[in-house]
Amino acid sequence: MNIKKIIAPSMADAMKKIKTELGDNAVILNSKVVYHGGFLGMFRKKKIEVIAALDEQPIQPMQKTKVKKRKALDNERTKSLLKEKEPVVHTKGDSTAAMDIVAEIAELRNELTSARYRTFNINNYPEQIQTCLQILQETELAEKHITEFGDMLLEKWRSASETPSHQDVIVWCKSIICDQLTPFNFTGINFTKKYINLVGPTGVGKTTTIAKLAAEAALEQDKKVAFITLDTYRIAAIDQLKTYAQLLNIPIEVVYNQADFPTAINKFVDFDLVLIDTAGRNYRELTFIDELMKLFGEVEMATYLVLSISMREKDISQIVENFQQLSFDHFIFTKLDETQSYGAMYNLIKKYESGVAYITTGQGVPDDIVTASPKIIANYLLGDEKV
Repeated sequence: MNIKKIIAPSMADAMKKIKTELGDNAVILNSKVVYHGGFLGMFRKKKIEVIAALDEQPIQPMQKTKVKKRKALDNERTKSLLKEKEPVVHTKGDSTAAMDIVAEIAELRNELTSARYRTFNINNYPEQIQTCLQILQETELAEKHITEFGDMLLEKWRSASETPSHQDVIVWCKSIICDQLTPFNFTGINFTKKYINLVGPTGVGKTTTIAKLAAEAALEQDKKVAFITLDTYRIAAIDQLKTYAQLLNIPIEVVYNQADFPTAINKFVDFDLVLIDTAGRNYRELTFIDELMKLFGEVEMATYLVLSISMREKDISQIVENFQQLSFDHFIFTKLDETQSYGAMYNLIKKYESGVAYITTGQGVPDDIVTASPKIIANYLLGDEKV
């Protein structure tokens, strides 16, 4: 068995060398871009590295009755080569065998990729990139995202005309984060839907958040706003929202059962915006999700899922999974003043492909709330949350 590593200026040059050294029956096992030469990471030349192989004693085609045995032999050979950290080598056979080879190579690449994530080492990057990635690690950003950012930063590093500074890397990383988040919708209240419904578990700050949104709409945008509260499980919650309603001169309706909800909706038919405060429940139980779905019925509304970033991300994910049935429109992330785990925001956006409407940073009404954007998320992740 003959294995060759070829480094050439281009893939075409590499193929010529492979054909010359191994012949027409050589099989390409892997190819990648490598960099050579240069000084302190600059002026490096890009080349193509190709691993190719040729079995000098090719296996003869076998009868169909021996196909399983042949596959078993190939699997044993693959395992042996993996142990030796060598690439898998096969020869050409019939079309079925060729398809098996392609599948095995793809599987091996996936395993190597997974192994790379498992063995991620921040020390593999230049010092300035390491510092940036350490900041991201402290926010509890998922390791797979840190790895992705590290690789993209390294590409920028290699193409830089001079050695980048720490601030250069931070600016690059912010740009990468913004690019990654741009496909998702970061929109606050735009009044395309009259009814705005805030849902979420106990203790995430829904009532305070709804008061902040009402203040923005009523005081800054001069909209006619009303409250509906469904949170009859806590007397304090009703009293709190009533207090906000008095301060903002906004009417409020309390809904005690499902039959009262249509009446409350009809009462505010002439209003610009109706903000609905739901009860905080243990939404890791689907029963409570079903209750909300029955209550809202056919009313067209925008649903914001309010989540405290100070919660454990594992618990947050379970809640989000359950709320998929309700088809919420956006996240609202709260209590950023109580945690440093800002990475959870990015993790959740990417995992559930949902944008963010608002971020809250304290109890102040109407202050301590901002309309979310990719730039703001990037600032939090990289330690510029005050910017």
